[in-house]
Amino acid sequence: MSGKKQYVLAVPNFSEGRSTEIVNKIVDSIRNLEGLKLISVEPEEDFNRTVVTMFGEPQVIKHALVELGKAAVANIDMTKQKGTHPRIGAEDSLPVFPLKNITMEECIALAKEVGEEFHKETGVPVYYCGACAVSEERKAYAYVRAGQYEGLGRLLKETKDDPSRKKEYDSRKPDISVDGLLSEKSGATICSAEETGLTAYNIFLDTEDVSIAKSVARTVRGPSGGFSSIRAVGIKFPEHKGVVVSMNMFDCVNLPITRLYNFVKTEAAARGVNVTGSQLVGPLKLEAVLSAFKYSLNLEDFQNSQILEWHLMDI
Repeated sequence: MSGKKQYVLAVPNFSEGRSTEIVNKIVDSIRNLEGLKLISVEPEEDFNRTVVTMFGEPQVIKHALVELGKAAVANIDMTKQKGTHPRIGAEDSLPVFPLKNITMEECIALAKEVGEEFHKETGVPVYYCGACAVSEERKAYAYVRAGQYEGLGRLLKETKDDPSRKKEYDSRKPDISVDGLLSEKSGATICSAEETGLTAYNIFLDTEDVSIAKSVARTVRGPSGGFSSIRAVGIKFPEHKGVVVSMNMFDCVNLPITRLYNFVKTEAAARGVNVTGSQLVGPLKLEAVLSAFKYSLNLEDFQNSQILEWHLMDI
């Protein structure tokens, strides 16, 4: 890969999605960084969370993630933060993904560098997740976030100096920290490297009965018997008519989005409800679009080279 520029995708999430002033203040910390391509900023009011998508060369991404994290820590007080999305910190996650001409191993090393530098600059404890995890359990965000900011903080305080609960403490303590506890104001931050990122996808239903959305979500998500690569909840977005089945998709290639949409549509109809539309939060990789396209048309022997713009990628 020598001679070719390497590119990393990063999708940091911070725990503020309601104050436009604070969101802008945090994102402004990286908005004009040379070499950084800032693709999207997606605040979610109900989640009280903002998802930022960007890419660049490895060292540019490292610098951007640390700067964004520092700004989030400076502007968010977790003792006052509330929202529907699980979270453990002000800068809740700093994930990186290989995008072009870079290996997974290089991304793992980069994520660890991000965690070390972020902690050095802020003092905020860090958990390594995904391919960086120090244990099998910690590969899953849900395990690291169990109890969220409030519950995890209490558990660490209760177990740290209790010899009878040492095993429990060791399983949940931060990978990098000053004192083995969460930061009172800023919580902790997850740094991770993963092969593919998640895609946030919402499907809206024409009912105000959130129990129907929750029922449909149970049929979709992996842990309750649905698709193994899907996590789903049924919720109400105050700013949007109807209720929503809100999903994180971890594999949009083997599970095309169009297949998921049709599945939810069928499950909603079985409950006497129609789907009114859907929403992608943030950008989508081309391979996911192609997967949905091929699935919808039931195409045989389709080659990516049949798309004219495909040939521009190596020019």
